[in-house]
Amino acid sequence: MTDPRTTVVVITHNRRPELLRTLGHLAGLPERPPVIVTDNGSGDGTAEAVARHHPDVRLLCPGRNLGAVGRNLAVREVRTPYVAFCDDDSWWSPGSLAGAADLLDRHPALGSVTARIIVEPDGTEDPIVRELRDSPVPGPRWLPGPALGSFLAAATVLRTDAFRTAGGFHPRLWLGGEEELLAADLAADGWWLTYADHLTIHHQASAARDPTLRRMHGIRNTLWFTWLRRPAGPALRRTLNLARTVPRDTTSLRAFAEAVAALPWVLRERRVLPHEVESRLRLLEPAQRTSTARRYTG
Repeated sequence: MTDPRTTVVVITHNRRPELLRTLGHLAGLPERPPVIVTDNGSGDGTAEAVARHHPDVRLLCPGRNLGAVGRNLAVREVRTPYVAFCDDDSWWSPGSLAGAADLLDRHPALGSVTARIIVEPDGTEDPIVRELRDSPVPGPRWLPGPALGSFLAAATVLRTDAFRTAGGFHPRLWLGGEEELLAADLAADGWWLTYADHLTIHHQASAARDPTLRRMHGIRNTLWFTWLRRPAGPALRRTLNLARTVPRDTTSLRAFAEAVAALPWVLRERRVLPHEVESRLRLLEPAQRTSTARRYTG
C-alpha cells in the first residue's frame, strides 16, 4: 500500500540517534509518505547522517534553531493535501496516516485529526490521551470523534491549506505549547479538530531536552495565547489560576516577566476569538485546572 495524500514533517535539533530511529520507522510505513526534515541548526552531524542514511528525505537546513517555525518552513515544500507532524523522538504506526487521511477526505469541515499517543518503551498511553478521549467540547453530529479545543503537534495530521491560511506556528512562541494559538485560529476559520482513538503515534521521549526551558516557554506561551485571544474576564481568570498553580521559583518568575514585557506586542496583535470558539475553550477550563498531564514541571 502506498498513499500519496500525506507528507510527514519532522523538526530536529541535536538528536541524531533519535531522528535516525524515527526516519527508519517512517521509511517502513506501508503508506510510504514523503518526509521533510527541518534540521534546526544541529551541531552533531544530523544533516550529514540524514543525507547518508535516508537520501530520499527532503532535508532543510536553515542554519539556526527556528523552533516550531521549522515546521512552517517545511510546510512550504509540501505538495500533498495533508501534512502529518511528528517529532524526532516519535513515529506513526502503520496505517494511521492513511486512516487520518480517510477521515479528512470524508469530512470537508474537519481541519485536523489527533492520534492516540503511546509512550515507549513501556507501551502505555500518554496521560493526555484520557483528556482527549473525554473532551467536553461539543461538536457536530458528523464529527468522527471527540471535538478538541487544541491539538498536539507531534501527533496530528492537518489540512495543508488550512495550516497555511491560519499562518502556521507563530514565530514569537518558538516552542512549548505553541499549538494552542494555531488551534484557536483554525477554529476561528471554521475548522473542527478531532481525536481519533484508532490512530496511533509512538513517543519515546529523548533525554536530550531542557525541561526547565520548556517549562518557562510553556508558561509564557500560555499567557500570551490567553492575552492574545481570550476576552478580558476569561483571560484574567486563567492568568490568576496560572499564578496560583505554577511552581514558585525563578523559572516561573522569568516566564511571567517575559510575558509581561511583551504586552505592547500583545495589545497590538490582540484579536478576540468568535463567541462560538470562546465558548468551547471555557468548557475546557475545569479539565485544565485539574489536569495531571499539563503540570508545569522541570
